[in-house]
Amino acid sequence: MRFIPFFSVFCFLSTSIQAQDTVYARQVIKYLTSEKCFGRGYVKNGLQSAEKYLVSELKKQNVTPLFNSSFTQSFIHPVNTFPKACAVSVNGKKLKPGNDFILDPSACSAKGKFNLQRVDTSHFICADGDPKISVSLKNKLTYSVGREVVNFCGLEIDRTKFKEEPKEIELDIQNKFIENFESKNIGCFINGQSSSDTMIVFSAHYDHLGGIGKSTFFPGANDNASGVSVILNLVKCYQVHPPKYKTVFIFFAGEEAGLLGSKFFVESKAIDLYKIKFLINLDLLGTGDDGIMVVNGAVYEKEFSILTKINSEEKLVKEIKKRGKASNSDHYWFSEAGVPCFFIYTMGGIKAYHDVYDIERTLPLTDYVDVFKLITEFVAYF
Repeated sequence: MRFIPFFSVFCFLSTSIQAQDTVYARQVIKYLTSEKCFGRGYVKNGLQSAEKYLVSELKKQNVTPLFNSSFTQSFIHPVNTFPKACAVSVNGKKLKPGNDFILDPSACSAKGKFNLQRVDTSHFICADGDPKISVSLKNKLTYSVGREVVNFCGLEIDRTKFKEEPKEIELDIQNKFIENFESKNIGCFINGQSSSDTMIVFSAHYDHLGGIGKSTFFPGANDNASGVSVILNLVKCYQVHPPKYKTVFIFFAGEEAGLLGSKFFVESKAIDLYKIKFLINLDLLGTGDDGIMVVNGAVYEKEFSILTKINSEEKLVKEIKKRGKASNSDHYWFSEAGVPCFFIYTMGGIKAYHDVYDIERTLPLTDYVDVFKLITEFVAYF
């Protein structure tokens, strides 16, 4: 049965907040995608800048730190980086990092001029070089995070921009492997009106891919400055209108490096997982032209039916699709530990993903307000 009195008042209040705080969402996304945060990764203190910004935003809301008296939880992991030289020329033509080529994130350093031999129509190598060179032609450049160093220097070239067959390559690539990089999860909570020790948890990762070379970085507007902005808006909303249950907000680091922050968090037992009534993990919240996808929707069918019922009644997002279990975001380790949870992301719109084109200026926030409303109304059912 629906909680009509509380539900109606909550919807009215949260809707008014949503309408004005798309402006705040833009401010958050713009900062997190700025050069100061340099892709929220592992060079130029990008991740640290994002962390300090988020902690300062939480302090403004006067919320309670999640980790005893601290907003942050540190963990250590290896990462391969390219903070210095990143120069590539093919057939005598200089290529621009990020736009024309990207590196294999686990590539080693390489310097010199090499002749390439064809393996097939999209793969070329220098087999007798030291180190070995591997070149692949791709229709889309997609970067990630490396946690090791391999014994070759691999790179991808955008074949839509470089249509020649690569025969000669000159490069100056310098990698820096950091064995013990310190990343930090960020967390806070707001006490609920109920005396129950049950918790609702919202999460989103704030890290991204960082950069390569001295000036190229991956902004990560949709992935996942958008989800972070939703969490911050949820903090503001629930601080003004206290929730029924204690509500926890977590910003994970290390997601792009293999869900490292959420794994560490779950294993650390920073909170009692058995007291989590439901967790909602948010990623890629910047579009919505084609609706939303709910990972674990096929697992928690009762909760999924509540979500779809709200959407049908309120006519919010275009469509709600469901998937089963998937290890594609930070909900995964909670799901594996038996915590009931959804991972929600928007579909359609821009195609930028793990590249230099995922920027704030072109992020439409198509269904931002409706998704926010859907999430808050869903939580009101518990």
